[in-house]
Amino acid sequence: MKNKLVTVFMGTPDFAVPTLRALAGSTELVLVVTQPDRPVGRGRKMGAPPVKTAAIDLGIAVIQPEVVKGKRFASKIADLKPDLLVTAAYGRILGASLLATPPLGCLNVHASLLPKLRGAAPINWAIINGDEEAGVSIMAMDEGLDTGSVYKSTAVQIGSQETAGDLTGRLAELGATVLMEVLDEIGEYEPVSQDHSLATHAPALSKKDGRMNWVESAAVLHAHVRGMHPWPCASTLLEGQPIRVHSASVVSLDGSVGKAGEVTAHTADGVDVACGKGVLRLTALQLPGKKRLGAAQFITGCKIETGIVLG
Repeated sequence: MKNKLVTVFMGTPDFAVPTLRALAGSTELVLVVTQPDRPVGRGRKMGAPPVKTAAIDLGIAVIQPEVVKGKRFASKIADLKPDLLVTAAYGRILGASLLATPPLGCLNVHASLLPKLRGAAPINWAIINGDEEAGVSIMAMDEGLDTGSVYKSTAVQIGSQETAGDLTGRLAELGATVLMEVLDEIGEYEPVSQDHSLATHAPALSKKDGRMNWVESAAVLHAHVRGMHPWPCASTLLEGQPIRVHSASVVSLDGSVGKAGEVTAHTADGVDVACGKGVLRLTALQLPGKKRLGAAQFITGCKIETGIVLG
């Protein structure tokens, strides 16, 4: 950046924090906008979004409006005279009035290789879908859902055992780095329009998405467990009781050794379960209201007999 930009940042979860910190260190960041505090945890106590906590630590003004569409909020932002507005996982689509406010426009740090995986949960779906690579895109925002022109995309390989939580951490740092590269040349080149015919979508996840379908192959279910972690977490039923599956490994990719969902072995190394194709080993599990346990501890306190069918 030839001159220090005046910026406003909008973001909410942990993914957005590295971008916030990068902007605070490289621009004149005049305001942080994040979503309101929400109830969290078993006790449902009010908790601050990670971006709010980070902004306070940095000594930057932070607000948490319920409504960001419309001319009233856009006018508040305009009063700050920002050159640029940056978002990262803010969680809401911005209106036309706000998008038109900064002279250099509004940029979004999106965790996919656009136009692939537009939407709220691109990191999860990249793993669930069995993709070999993920990435970040720096996009010029418009009124659509991740439909704007792209300044730059950078890809990374997805590790064979990597969870959505692991990958989120990596992409959060990468997003901040790629954003700084774009800001160094902002105004010097035009973003490239997306090929909308190639678009795929990554809708928000719910708890029901975590349910494991044992008719699927071991490879598909392994990706499902990784993509659902840490939330909503993969789950199945053990004699009618829901259990969370935090981690798993593939024992075999081919063949059929029993009915789909049938426990074929249980040792300290894990609980082996027959899939539609291959065998999946469950290595960390959790009963409702209990702690996450490794397989050895879990089978000590919860009887799992060979031949039981999960799900």
